[in-house]
Amino acid sequence: MVLATALALTLQTTLARFVFRGTVVLDFVLVVVVGAALLFGPVTGLLTGTLAGLLQDALSGGVSGISGLAKTIVGFGAGVVGTQFIVAQALPRFVVFFVASLVHQLIVIGLYVVVGSRELGSPYAGVAGQAAGNAVVGVVAFRVAEFLPGVVERRKATQTRLRR
Repeated sequence: MVLATALALTLQTTLARFVFRGTVVLDFVLVVVVGAALLFGPVTGLLTGTLAGLLQDALSGGVSGISGLAKTIVGFGAGVVGTQFIVAQALPRFVVFFVASLVHQLIVIGLYVVVGSRELGSPYAGVAGQAAGNAVVGVVAFRVAEFLPGVVERRKATQTRLRR
């Protein structure tokens, strides 16, 4: 999870700035947090959310702790959902990633309003777009993560057969 978090932070801080030019369309770090929570449970989701959120806060230059708190809550919640419901298919995973993204944005926007550091207006379309984007990336990343171990095993089996 540490490696996945580091990769997501790298993508978020470098690729997102060049590709999306200031508008945050995807939150790769949130995708890793929700994925970790679904795979390993609420405690891992909570710890990954805390670590990833605080690191993201430190790198983004915003109010420290807001993203950390939001990702901690969402990571724990996604982990609880993953242990209580069957989320093995693409549609339930999509729904979990989508709702987790909405809840994350709701917490972040709410905290910024409470702190009074930003006037956000009505970001409904942007929040919905980010939630949909995160959900698509999350489902695809889950699919790739499930596919990769099988590829390695099949390759080893093929090499073993060729050596005989």
